[in-house]
Amino acid sequence: INHIVHNGGLYKRPFNEAFEETPMLVAVLTYVGYGVLTLFGYLRDFMRQWKIEKCQNATEREEQKDFVPLYQDFENFYNRNLYMRIRDSWNRPICSVPGAKVDMMERVSHDYNWTFTYTGRVIKDIINMGSYNYLGFAQKAGTCQEAAAKVLSQYGAGVCSTRQEMGNLNKHEELEKLVARFLGVESAMAYGMGFATNSMNIPALVGKGCLILSDELNHASLVLGARLSGATIRIFKHNNMQSLEKLLKDAIVHGQPRTRRPWKKILILVEGIYSMEGSIVRLPEVIALKKKYKSYLYLDEAHSIGALGPSGRGVVEYFGLSPEDVDVMMGTFTKSFGAAGGYIGGKKELIDYLRTYSHSAVYATSLSPPVVEQIITSMKCIMGEDGTTVGKARVQQLAENTRYFRRRLKEMGFIIYGNEDSPVVPLMLYMPAKIGAFGREMLKRNIGVVVVGFPATPIIESRARFCLSAAHTKEMLDTALKEISEVGDLLQLKYSRHRLVPLLDRPFDETTYEETED
Repeated sequence: INHIVHNGGLYKRPFNEAFEETPMLVAVLTYVGYGVLTLFGYLRDFMRQWKIEKCQNATEREEQKDFVPLYQDFENFYNRNLYMRIRDSWNRPICSVPGAKVDMMERVSHDYNWTFTYTGRVIKDIINMGSYNYLGFAQKAGTCQEAAAKVLSQYGAGVCSTRQEMGNLNKHEELEKLVARFLGVESAMAYGMGFATNSMNIPALVGKGCLILSDELNHASLVLGARLSGATIRIFKHNNMQSLEKLLKDAIVHGQPRTRRPWKKILILVEGIYSMEGSIVRLPEVIALKKKYKSYLYLDEAHSIGALGPSGRGVVEYFGLSPEDVDVMMGTFTKSFGAAGGYIGGKKELIDYLRTYSHSAVYATSLSPPVVEQIITSMKCIMGEDGTTVGKARVQQLAENTRYFRRRLKEMGFIIYGNEDSPVVPLMLYMPAKIGAFGREMLKRNIGVVVVGFPATPIIESRARFCLSAAHTKEMLDTALKEISEVGDLLQLKYSRHRLVPLLDRPFDETTYEETED
């Protein structure tokens, strides 16, 4: 790791990130577990076919039996026979603000999770370890909520038009100027949905004859945007700069398939914090490669904006880099700002182009005014423009909570993925039976967690994902850690042998990323 940190002097701060090797026995037992579940799945499908077991899933009608089957793919088999067993671990109904603690409606199932019935009981004060409430702005009282309520009474809840027609409010203009100042870029544009910010803007930036180089663990919104664009897509290994450089070299040397013409554009797609791995992009090296090979960089800061950097300005500030080195800065307001929507920041020419050609700008309804005010107020708080140091204190508190929580989990013997400064903390579960068991046992102990399995992760890399918040007190974290340790002992989840392996396949060459003269 130290070798990585000092690579060519690109890093101005320690960068500690490693993934522990999966124990061989755990990997074998995980495959065996999925094998047993699959065998029982086929057995149950056989019983359903012969009416021995009641069939509750969607099937073709009798008159459609000779048609091409609609429901025979693997994912539907997986949903029926594997996901349905642990379905109670997801979509739990919350009936309070998603702050440090939440209230949850109790539900039960009498048909093995095919349907749920509400008991009418509310489970109070569950410690919330799953929401993306990084800076604690998901509140029902305070300056943000008072400002949003005032704007609600003045503007109403909806805009009922697109930005290009009757939906461009002075509040939207104020927000975009503030976002541009916050990011340190020339201009910015806000959108009503974070997912659509990626999926609808990438097609406006690249098209046929362009090349997209995408990290293999990029979010579904980036993947969808890349596919919709019509550009050629090539995947590089997660955060692996040798893999990225090889693709860049091949793209420049060979050009487009068949014609061998140069690519019109080469666009690199990366995220600031990867939401399932808890890893942070190696941005100094990505920028060095971008400059060396004259390509463009699209940075998705959905999870990193507000959560990283001394003043919460994201992964660019975290590494001490210039925003000018990132061509397209994308982020969302749904996490650190406790609101909704997304933004794109960059040069004025880029934003002016997107105002005309982005589907999100032309066809989507504008952001709701109270939501805009929530973003403005929380962003000013982070910047210190509200006359207080509350925002800075929250950023520092999140960083302290992150390091403390990660350190304690590692000391307990869990396998934890990601960077030591990432507030997204994946705890590896591996075995399919332990996904549901961990979620249920934690809920029994009044801790709300998110468990994740296929298709959101590789099929044998199931995990629990904790999201830290500045709203979490040390007492809350200690309580959660105590319960996590108990459940870890109960389910035998402490797999760690403290054998950390670096993410990359080979050492860096310090001369690899020197910039070339024009």
